[in-house]
Amino acid sequence: MNTGVKRVTAYKVVSVILLILFAILFAFPLYWIITGALKTPAAINATTPEWIPHEFTLRNFQVLFTKRSAPLYELPIPFTKLKVLGATAPAAIRWLLNTVFMAVMAMLLTCVTAAAAGYALAKKRFRGRYVIFSLIVAAMALPKQVILIPLIREISALGLYDNIWAVIFPTVGWPFGVFLMKQFSEGIPGEMLEAARIDGASELRTFTSVVVPIIKPGIGALAIFTFINSWNDYFMQLIMLTSNSNLTISLGIATMQAENSTDYGLIMAGAALASVPIIIVFLIFQKYFTQGITMGAVKG
Repeated sequence: MNTGVKRVTAYKVVSVILLILFAILFAFPLYWIITGALKTPAAINATTPEWIPHEFTLRNFQVLFTKRSAPLYELPIPFTKLKVLGATAPAAIRWLLNTVFMAVMAMLLTCVTAAAAGYALAKKRFRGRYVIFSLIVAAMALPKQVILIPLIREISALGLYDNIWAVIFPTVGWPFGVFLMKQFSEGIPGEMLEAARIDGASELRTFTSVVVPIIKPGIGALAIFTFINSWNDYFMQLIMLTSNSNLTISLGIATMQAENSTDYGLIMAGAALASVPIIIVFLIFQKYFTQGITMGAVKG
């Protein structure tokens, strides 16, 4: 009797078929964006959609990269209004760099602050920590539109309006990130923290050498959540950013539309360009994201 042969059951067959169907369903929007970016205007606006394009063109990307221009970078000089401008480049490149910088900085700052706050709320005993955590949980249910006016006044008072940091800083104190990191930090064995203190490790050394490696899957999951949340936060970008050189890729594509018509090919080209960094970040943090979801499921 060969015990090494796996038995194929009806349950496994149905499961594989359903997984394939769901994979096709979720991958279809990306396929439609990529093919739409390569279609001619006539094919995009045709009454009967072309599921498989008959003719490919780079016209949409040419319009995207030639319609506007902007400085490739701007380096502000502290305590002055002067800026060192880089060479002129297609505005879409500048918008993409702005969006990547915004999402990456928001991701890094949020992961650092949320991991530290979550660890403190989970493992430190101090007066008022339950009140602080309750306020954080309550803030998760607070729509950003409620705090929009005070936030704009605060950003304006700091001189950050129409600056990419005006979109980054409000994301850093993301209540969901603190909540997620606290839940992961609850699983840190207290004995390991005590052993680190007995060995003479400082609080910073304990956090970086003991705590961070244990909650790394949660940090990876939070990194993906924060990156995508910051990247897709069109509302805050629309409110905080106005000048051409400070726009994000989604805002820039929106401003390139004509008043009485919509260039769907241009939109598809911009969406295809904007999807590349998100795919790269997901592939980098995919392992940690899966581990984080699995650990959360086991804890629940």
